[in-house]
Amino acid sequence: MTTAVSRVLVIGGGFSGMAAAIALRGIGAEVDLVEIDPDWRNYGAGISLGGATLRAFRQLGILEAFLQNGSAQDGLSVRLPHGAQIAELPTPRIAGPEVPGGGGIMRPALANILAEATRAAGARVHLGCTFNSIEQHGTEVEVVFTDGEQRLYDLVIGADGLYSKVREAVFPDAPKPRYSGQGVWRAVLTRLPELNIPTMWVGSHIKPGVNPVSKTHMYLFITEARPVNEHMEPAHFVEHMRRLLADFPAPELQAIREQLGPDSMVVFRPLENLLVPLPWSRGRVLLIGDAVHATTPHLASGACIGIEDALVLAEEIARATDVHEALGAFERRRWNRCRMVVENSARLGQIEIEGGDKEEHARIMRESLIALAQPI
Repeated sequence: MTTAVSRVLVIGGGFSGMAAAIALRGIGAEVDLVEIDPDWRNYGAGISLGGATLRAFRQLGILEAFLQNGSAQDGLSVRLPHGAQIAELPTPRIAGPEVPGGGGIMRPALANILAEATRAAGARVHLGCTFNSIEQHGTEVEVVFTDGEQRLYDLVIGADGLYSKVREAVFPDAPKPRYSGQGVWRAVLTRLPELNIPTMWVGSHIKPGVNPVSKTHMYLFITEARPVNEHMEPAHFVEHMRRLLADFPAPELQAIREQLGPDSMVVFRPLENLLVPLPWSRGRVLLIGDAVHATTPHLASGACIGIEDALVLAEEIARATDVHEALGAFERRRWNRCRMVVENSARLGQIEIEGGDKEEHARIMRESLIALAQPI
């Protein structure tokens, strides 16, 4: 059992928060997790995952559940609008020789896997609840909750996402999320048999791609340069996606375009990022995941680095006798890796917005995938 920390509060029931609850229960800490959504929902279509994410799944104990519910495969194809391949990027099998180097799954399916594992680990989950105040008193953090409860903890973890309320309360001078100049459109469609690995088509200012998320379905994503982050009515989503694909003559994309219809489930999100300088802790309150290093999806690694945060934090707490020593070691291990993902993803987006050098785009992706394969 950990000696540095015994009572932990995790604020936020997303991927990073659930991973933190699981990992800290694994070293013997008592963990409360509060999630403001009473239904613990996770919105969105599919999510692409690299080998580093699957390695983290294995360490967290959810790899088998992912393989049963998602899709795993090797390789990543990058193509021109008419279909010619310009690169096939390696996806090393870093989760184990028997585990493909990447994959995809529906976001709600992954959220359910993590939620079940969180409860199975013995974390106490409180839904429809968050904090009213956080006050530090020496070796304890006093938290008053929105349900009127008041409790003391050795460590409080803010894992409440891009627009973190913990960050606002404890780190009021931290940077704010920044709009990247791109938006992403996503839709879940029937899987085309010829598209059995993640595939992207790089246009002048638009990048469509697909990734299998199950044996029967794939998800389509389209990143689009949008100088202004303006609202669009959902009634126009499908029509807009079809228009974006009209200039891509690749046969597979045109077949996908024909699938898009009134019943298609389409999700739009403006792409924002955030990189908070160190320290990510103040006393006994720590921020992890999107609360400090939110990235655009260009490297399919946002969930990865958030889950890795949880694993590294548990390792450092388990080996330390002092919580501040553990948090400092955690921050030193995480900074360069998380910064690389945020900054390289931003550069990839900028190249797409400007219609820039496609060879540079492929090189950054290749170098980033190699870096992500390194131990954490």
